[in-house]
Parts: sequence; C-alpha cells; structure tokens
Amino acid sequence: MTFTAEAPHRLEDIAVRFSPDGAPLAVRYGGNIWAVDPDAATAHWFGRRSWWDGSGSAAIDGGDLPSVENWRLHARLSSNSALLTFHLQRSPGSPDWFLADITDAS
Repeated sequence: MTFTAEAPHRLEDIAVRFSPDGAPLAVRYGGNIWAVDPDAATAHWFGRRSWWDGSGSAAIDGGDLPSVENWRLHARLSSNSALLTFHLQRSPGSPDWFLADITDAS
C-alpha cells in the first residue's frame, strides 16, 4: 500500500519488537507478524514535526518543535514472501509506533 493524493497519508497503529541493542526485529501489522530482513539495510533518524501540525506544540520560548523518531526497514511474512518497506514513526514521549508508509521493496 502506498499513500497517494487519492489515499491521503495516515498513521496506523502497529507493534514493533526490538532487539536488546534497539534494532527492530519484527512488526505486527494487519494481523500478521512481519520479520525484519537482517540482510537488508535499515535507516533510523529523527525529524522535526511540521509547524502546522498542532498536535505537539513546544513551549513558547523552548525553540525547536519535538523530534519524531523514524525507522525505514524491510520485512517479509516468510522466507519466500514479498519484501516490503515499512516506514515507522513515533511521536516524542509516546510508546506507540505508527505506520506512516508501506511499499513494495522491489
């Protein structure tokens, strides 16, 4: 599923399992558990909230808006299933991850 102008960007609840060192191992989404491919590269970064997104405001003299944590990873249902790319996000102070985007990795 790719989010387009016809299907606007939306966040969906998911669950993510991490290794002790903080790397994602699996994603529970759509009633299935998607195993992160250990041979595929993952990306981890922090981005700023958009100023027009009023859901998380900063203090008046606080400077920056809060950072949003992001992971981009490749996962599959089984060893012979299609590889998908998941873009996960987590808002500051929240324990919950959300699916921002999912696309075919090929």
